[in-house]
Amino acid sequence: MKIVDVNSENISQYPAVCFLNPKNEGYLKKFEWLKERFCEGLKIKQLYLKNEKRCNGFIEYIPGESAWRAVKAEGYLFIHCIWITPNKYKEQGYGSQLIEECICDALEQGKCGVAVITSEGPFMAGKALFLKNGFQSVAHAEPSLELMVKKTKECPSPEFNDWKIELSKYNGLNIIYSLQCPWVARSIAELKVIAEENGLKMKIKEIRDSHEAQFGPSVYGVFNLTYNGKLLADHYISGRRFLNIIKKELPKKD
Repeated sequence: MKIVDVNSENISQYPAVCFLNPKNEGYLKKFEWLKERFCEGLKIKQLYLKNEKRCNGFIEYIPGESAWRAVKAEGYLFIHCIWITPNKYKEQGYGSQLIEECICDALEQGKCGVAVITSEGPFMAGKALFLKNGFQSVAHAEPSLELMVKKTKECPSPEFNDWKIELSKYNGLNIIYSLQCPWVARSIAELKVIAEENGLKMKIKEIRDSHEAQFGPSVYGVFNLTYNGKLLADHYISGRRFLNIIKKELPKKD
Protein backbone atom coordinates (compact mmCIF):
# COMPACT_ATOMS: atom_id res chain seq x y z
CA MET A 1 0.00 0.00 0.00
CA LYS A 2 1.09 3.56 -0.66
CA ILE A 3 -0.51 6.94 0.00
CA VAL A 4 0.22 9.72 -2.48
CA ASP A 5 -0.05 13.44 -1.78
CA VAL A 6 -1.78 14.91 -4.83
CA ASN A 7 -1.00 18.52 -5.73
CA SER A 8 -1.12 20.92 -8.66
CA GLU A 9 2.09 19.45 -10.08
CA ASN A 10 1.18 15.76 -10.08
CA ILE A 11 -2.62 15.70 -10.33
CA SER A 12 -2.44 14.77 -14.02
CA GLN A 13 -0.36 11.74 -13.04
CA TYR A 14 -2.88 10.66 -10.38
CA PRO A 15 -6.29 11.40 -11.96
CA ALA A 16 -8.74 9.80 -9.55
CA VAL A 17 -11.14 12.61 -8.74
CA CYS A 18 -14.10 10.63 -7.38
CA PHE A 19 -13.11 7.85 -9.79
CA LEU A 20 -14.55 9.57 -12.85
CA ASN A 21 -13.06 9.17 -16.32
CA PRO A 22 -10.60 12.07 -16.82
CA LYS A 23 -12.46 12.91 -20.03
CA ASN A 24 -15.76 13.28 -18.16
CA GLU A 25 -17.17 16.82 -17.98
CA GLY A 26 -17.53 16.58 -14.21
CA TYR A 27 -13.90 15.54 -13.83
CA LEU A 28 -12.65 18.39 -16.00
CA LYS A 29 -14.61 20.97 -14.03
CA LYS A 30 -13.47 19.52 -10.70
CA PHE A 31 -9.89 19.54 -12.01
CA GLU A 32 -10.08 23.30 -12.61
CA TRP A 33 -11.78 23.80 -9.23
CA LEU A 34 -8.97 21.91 -7.49
CA LYS A 35 -6.23 23.98 -9.09
CA GLU A 36 -7.74 27.06 -7.47
CA ARG A 37 -8.15 25.35 -4.08
CA PHE A 38 -4.61 23.98 -3.72
CA CYS A 39 -3.36 27.51 -3.01
CA GLU A 40 -5.94 27.71 -0.18
CA GLY A 41 -4.39 24.71 1.55
CA LEU A 42 -6.61 21.95 0.16
CA LYS A 43 -5.05 18.50 0.24
CA ILE A 44 -5.92 15.24 -1.47
CA LYS A 45 -4.30 11.97 -0.46
CA GLN A 46 -4.87 8.89 -2.59
CA LEU A 47 -4.47 5.31 -1.48
CA TYR A 48 -3.11 2.63 -3.82
CA LEU A 49 -3.09 -1.05 -2.94
CA LYS A 50 -0.63 -3.64 -4.20
CA ASN A 51 -1.48 -5.22 -7.58
CA GLU A 52 -4.25 -2.66 -8.21
CA LYS A 53 -3.89 -0.45 -11.28
CA ARG A 54 -6.21 2.32 -10.04
CA CYS A 55 -6.61 4.40 -6.92
CA ASN A 56 -8.56 2.55 -4.21
CA GLY A 57 -9.36 5.46 -1.95
CA PHE A 58 -8.89 9.13 -1.26
CA ILE A 59 -9.44 11.85 1.31
CA GLU A 60 -9.96 15.54 0.53
CA TYR A 61 -9.58 18.15 3.27
CA ILE A 62 -8.95 21.88 3.65
CA PRO A 63 -8.44 24.47 6.41
CA GLY A 64 -11.79 25.08 8.10
CA GLU A 65 -11.73 28.76 7.15
CA SER A 66 -12.03 27.65 3.51
CA ALA A 67 -14.43 24.70 3.98
CA TRP A 68 -17.15 24.27 1.33
CA ARG A 69 -19.84 23.34 3.85
CA ALA A 70 -22.24 25.40 6.00
CA VAL A 71 -19.91 25.38 8.99
CA LYS A 72 -17.86 27.65 11.20
CA ALA A 73 -14.64 25.68 11.71
CA GLU A 74 -11.79 28.17 12.07
CA GLY A 75 -8.60 26.59 13.36
CA TYR A 76 -9.50 23.06 12.22
CA LEU A 77 -8.80 20.96 9.18
CA PHE A 78 -12.10 20.05 7.55
CA ILE A 79 -12.70 16.82 5.62
CA HIS A 80 -14.83 17.27 2.50
CA CYS A 81 -14.80 13.67 1.28
CA ILE A 82 -13.42 10.23 2.01
CA TRP A 83 -14.00 7.22 -0.19
CA ILE A 84 -12.76 3.62 -0.47
CA THR A 85 -13.46 1.46 -3.53
CA PRO A 86 -14.35 -1.23 -4.49
CA ASN A 87 -16.55 -2.48 -1.64
CA LYS A 88 -14.28 -5.46 -0.93
CA TYR A 89 -11.71 -3.03 0.51
CA LYS A 90 -14.11 -1.37 2.92
CA GLU A 91 -14.04 -2.23 6.63
CA GLN A 92 -10.34 -3.13 6.38
CA GLY A 93 -8.84 -0.06 8.03
CA TYR A 94 -7.93 1.87 4.89
CA GLY A 95 -10.34 4.71 5.64
CA SER A 96 -8.85 4.98 9.12
CA GLN A 97 -5.36 5.26 7.64
CA LEU A 98 -6.47 8.17 5.46
CA ILE A 99 -8.07 9.88 8.45
CA GLU A 100 -4.84 9.41 10.40
CA GLU A 101 -2.99 11.24 7.62
CA CYS A 102 -5.31 14.21 8.13
CA ILE A 103 -4.93 14.11 11.92
CA CYS A 104 -1.13 14.09 11.56
CA ASP A 105 -1.33 17.15 9.31
CA ALA A 106 -3.49 18.91 11.91
CA LEU A 107 -0.89 18.20 14.60
CA GLU A 108 1.99 19.37 12.40
CA GLN A 109 0.15 22.58 11.54
CA GLY A 110 -0.83 23.29 15.15
CA LYS A 111 -4.53 23.08 14.33
CA CYS A 112 -7.30 22.60 16.87
CA GLY A 113 -8.13 19.26 15.30
CA VAL A 114 -10.13 17.75 12.44
CA ALA A 115 -13.82 18.24 11.66
CA VAL A 116 -16.21 16.52 9.24
CA ILE A 117 -19.91 16.30 8.44
CA THR A 118 -21.29 12.76 8.28
CA SER A 119 -24.59 11.34 7.10
CA GLU A 120 -26.36 8.01 7.01
CA GLY A 121 -27.68 8.98 3.57
CA PRO A 122 -25.98 8.86 0.15
CA PHE A 123 -22.82 10.62 -1.01
CA MET A 124 -21.35 11.16 2.46
CA ALA A 125 -19.43 8.98 4.89
CA GLY A 126 -21.29 7.60 7.89
CA LYS A 127 -20.34 8.47 11.46
CA ALA A 128 -19.23 4.94 12.43
CA LEU A 129 -15.86 5.36 10.70
CA PHE A 130 -15.15 8.55 12.61
CA LEU A 131 -16.41 7.32 15.97
CA LYS A 132 -13.88 4.49 15.92
CA ASN A 133 -11.18 7.05 15.16
CA GLY A 134 -11.94 9.11 18.25
CA PHE A 135 -14.30 11.73 16.80
CA GLN A 136 -17.24 13.10 18.78
CA SER A 137 -20.50 14.61 17.57
CA VAL A 138 -20.89 18.31 18.42
CA ALA A 139 -23.99 19.23 16.37
CA HIS A 140 -26.87 17.57 14.52
CA ALA A 141 -29.06 18.56 11.56
CA GLU A 142 -31.97 16.70 10.00
CA PRO A 143 -32.32 14.11 8.71
CA SER A 144 -29.07 12.41 9.78
CA LEU A 145 -26.27 14.96 9.43
CA GLU A 146 -23.73 15.25 12.22
CA LEU A 147 -20.85 17.66 12.70
CA MET A 148 -18.05 15.61 14.22
CA VAL A 149 -14.66 16.60 15.57
CA LYS A 150 -11.45 15.16 16.90
CA LYS A 151 -9.58 17.82 18.84
CA THR A 152 -5.82 17.90 19.09
CA LYS A 153 -5.89 20.73 21.63
CA GLU A 154 -8.49 22.65 23.62
CA CYS A 155 -10.45 24.97 21.33
CA PRO A 156 -14.08 26.03 20.78
CA SER A 157 -15.97 23.36 18.85
CA PRO A 158 -17.03 23.92 15.22
CA GLU A 159 -20.65 24.91 14.58
CA PHE A 160 -23.23 24.75 11.82
CA ASN A 161 -24.03 28.12 10.27
CA ASP A 162 -27.72 29.05 10.09
CA TRP A 163 -28.42 27.58 6.67
CA LYS A 164 -32.20 27.73 7.21
CA ILE A 165 -32.13 31.53 7.12
CA GLU A 166 -30.25 31.36 3.81
CA LEU A 167 -32.74 28.79 2.47
CA SER A 168 -35.66 31.12 3.22
CA LYS A 169 -34.22 33.72 0.85
CA TYR A 170 -34.78 31.59 -2.26
CA ASN A 171 -38.15 32.00 -3.95
CA GLY A 172 -39.38 29.93 -6.88
CA LEU A 173 -37.49 26.91 -8.19
CA ASN A 174 -33.71 27.05 -7.78
CA ILE A 175 -30.58 24.97 -8.10
CA ILE A 176 -27.64 26.27 -6.10
CA TYR A 177 -24.55 24.13 -6.60
CA SER A 178 -20.77 24.04 -6.39
CA LEU A 179 -18.10 22.24 -8.37
CA GLN A 180 -16.66 20.73 -5.18
CA CYS A 181 -18.52 17.56 -6.17
CA PRO A 182 -17.84 16.48 -9.77
CA TRP A 183 -20.95 14.28 -9.85
CA VAL A 184 -23.08 17.39 -9.46
CA ALA A 185 -21.47 19.12 -12.41
CA ARG A 186 -22.59 16.31 -14.70
CA SER A 187 -26.26 16.79 -13.89
CA ILE A 188 -26.85 20.54 -14.16
CA ALA A 189 -27.30 20.66 -17.95
CA GLU A 190 -29.64 17.64 -17.88
CA LEU A 191 -31.85 19.10 -15.15
CA LYS A 192 -31.99 22.45 -16.93
CA VAL A 193 -33.34 20.77 -20.08
CA ILE A 194 -35.94 18.82 -18.08
CA ALA A 195 -37.15 22.01 -16.41
CA GLU A 196 -37.50 23.75 -19.78
CA GLU A 197 -39.35 20.79 -21.30
CA ASN A 198 -41.84 20.95 -18.41
CA GLY A 199 -42.36 24.69 -18.73
CA LEU A 200 -40.64 25.49 -15.43
CA LYS A 201 -38.75 28.66 -14.70
CA MET A 202 -35.69 27.51 -12.78
CA LYS A 203 -32.86 29.72 -11.62
CA ILE A 204 -29.39 28.15 -11.51
CA LYS A 205 -26.61 29.61 -9.37
CA GLU A 206 -23.06 28.36 -8.97
CA ILE A 207 -21.39 28.77 -5.57
CA ARG A 208 -18.02 30.21 -6.48
CA ASP A 209 -16.14 30.54 -3.19
CA SER A 210 -16.01 29.03 0.26
CA HIS A 211 -17.77 31.97 1.91
CA GLU A 212 -20.80 31.42 -0.31
CA ALA A 213 -20.68 27.70 0.49
CA GLN A 214 -20.50 28.33 4.23
CA PHE A 215 -23.60 30.50 3.97
CA GLY A 216 -25.51 28.35 1.51
CA PRO A 217 -29.06 26.99 1.83
CA SER A 218 -28.10 23.55 3.19
CA VAL A 219 -25.47 21.92 5.38
CA TYR A 220 -23.92 19.76 2.65
CA GLY A 221 -23.97 22.62 0.20
CA VAL A 222 -22.70 21.02 -3.02
CA PHE A 223 -26.18 20.74 -4.55
CA ASN A 224 -29.39 22.41 -3.45
CA LEU A 225 -32.76 22.03 -5.15
CA THR A 226 -35.13 24.50 -3.52
CA TYR A 227 -38.68 25.70 -4.03
CA ASN A 228 -40.08 28.72 -2.18
CA GLY A 229 -37.75 28.33 0.78
CA LYS A 230 -38.05 24.54 1.00
CA LEU A 231 -35.08 22.24 0.45
CA LEU A 232 -36.14 19.46 -1.92
CA ALA A 233 -32.72 17.81 -2.38
CA ASP A 234 -29.25 18.48 -0.99
CA HIS A 235 -27.16 16.10 -3.10
CA TYR A 236 -26.80 15.02 -6.72
CA ILE A 237 -30.01 13.64 -8.24
CA SER A 238 -30.79 11.94 -11.54
CA GLY A 239 -33.14 13.33 -14.16
CA ARG A 240 -35.77 10.77 -13.19
CA ARG A 241 -35.52 11.71 -9.52
CA PHE A 242 -35.83 15.38 -10.47
CA LEU A 243 -39.02 14.69 -12.41
CA ASN A 244 -40.52 12.79 -9.49
CA ILE A 245 -39.70 15.62 -7.09
CA ILE A 246 -41.21 18.39 -9.21
CA LYS A 247 -44.36 16.34 -9.85
CA LYS A 248 -44.77 15.81 -6.11
CA GLU A 249 -43.68 19.19 -4.73
CA LEU A 250 -44.64 21.81 -7.31
CA PRO A 251 -48.25 22.97 -7.72
CA LYS A 252 -50.06 21.39 -10.66
CA LYS A 253 -50.96 23.65 -13.57
CA ASP A 254 -54.60 24.07 -14.57
